[in-house]
Amino acid sequence: MLNPSYFLGIDGGGSKCKARLEDAQGNLLAESVAGPANPARDQQLAMASIQQVSEQVVKLAGLPNSALAKTYTAMGLAGLNLPFYKAQMQAWQHPYAQLTLSTDLYIACLGAHNSDSGAIVIVGTGSSALACNQGLQFEYGGHGFLLGDKGSGAWMGLQTVRWALESFDGIAPSSPFVEAVFQFFNCSDPAQIVEKYLTSSSADFAKLAPLVFEYADQNDFVATGIVKQGATYLSSLARKLQTHGPQRTAFIGGLASRIQPWLDEDIQGSIQPPIAAPEYGAIMLAKREFDLLHNSK
Repeated sequence: MLNPSYFLGIDGGGSKCKARLEDAQGNLLAESVAGPANPARDQQLAMASIQQVSEQVVKLAGLPNSALAKTYTAMGLAGLNLPFYKAQMQAWQHPYAQLTLSTDLYIACLGAHNSDSGAIVIVGTGSSALACNQGLQFEYGGHGFLLGDKGSGAWMGLQTVRWALESFDGIAPSSPFVEAVFQFFNCSDPAQIVEKYLTSSSADFAKLAPLVFEYADQNDFVATGIVKQGATYLSSLARKLQTHGPQRTAFIGGLASRIQPWLDEDIQGSIQPPIAAPEYGAIMLAKREFDLLHNSK
């Protein structure tokens, strides 16, 4: 059986993508981060980010770009749960020796539990959930912040902008949080806010999430209301996952640690820390697919 030169795992989401490069012995060679990689949001941007992070990680490892042709790669990308966008990515003339495509949820679950049996709730720019058990996958949420993704950074940002506009109109009450939001916008009237956010990306809205948590921790009623609403949904999501009997449940993503204290007590008590990061789960998938490919020959 031929030995691969390298394994590359990529985790791509709405705000960034992260890559991990290992040699055939499992030694970490380099890690790197690039821009958003959600094909359902912007396929060209996603492919550019993936190309950039791939080239960056081999360069950091002291390797030439040609090393990608000797690299067995797996990537989990937000948006690949939608068949149309997965088919588009499958048509890509990639530079790798082999490419396995999956969702960001699945590689995150592999990494979090070092196993195919487990459940995860991802809380970052978006929110979504997955339970894996006995070879079956049960996926929930992840519909995008305009249609769902409650509890996510983008969703919190969207609620914040809506409240600020209603406060400007004198319909919703103000608070210290709302005043801080106005300063964050650096806008003096609603039209400027609308111009700024009417076509903004989910990542742009998610930039407001730290401010929401900052004022929720200070018991501001507007910020607290947003966080509690999101946490209630995420608790329900985690409870749904548990109906599938996963061995472990983990919360991961950029806002996971911030939202956990706001979750229902029974869910807080059931959460276990992730074993490894999603890009490590992508490496696991790349190695599994490599073994299947070469053992079948």
